Amino acid sequence: MGHGVFLCRNYILNDLSDTLYNVYSSTTTARALWESLEKKYKTEDVGLKKFIVEKFLDFKMVDSKTVMNHVQEFQMILHDLHAKEMKLRESFQVAAMIEKLPPQWKDFKNYLKHKWKEMGLEDLIVR
Repeated sequence: MGHGVFLCRNYILNDLSDTLYNVYSSTTTARALWESLEKKYKTEDVGLKKFIVEKFLDFKMVDSKTVMNHVQEFQMILHDLHAKEMKLRESFQVAAMIEKLPPQWKDFKNYLKHKWKEMGLEDLIVR
């Protein structure tokens, strides 16, 4: 193992927590260490993305909470999607939010369905 590989491996190990250091310290090369860490954390990232998408798809508004509480929760889910670089067109976000309105809001929902192409997400929230 060359001196550069040795240094690189140890720089990576030095930045790990003690627990992770103990797990990965037996890795012999910087490349093997990097690939092992990348595989583990890219897989976790995919799992997190699936979880966020599931939250988005399962999100429903219920009558027991205020619509503003739901809007804030929905915006947090959209923020999480954006943070994981899963961007949705604003028109899709507006249509999704309208569809997720509580059943009691049926008339308003129908009204919005005819107007949604004209409004952005902020316009919808203000209404």
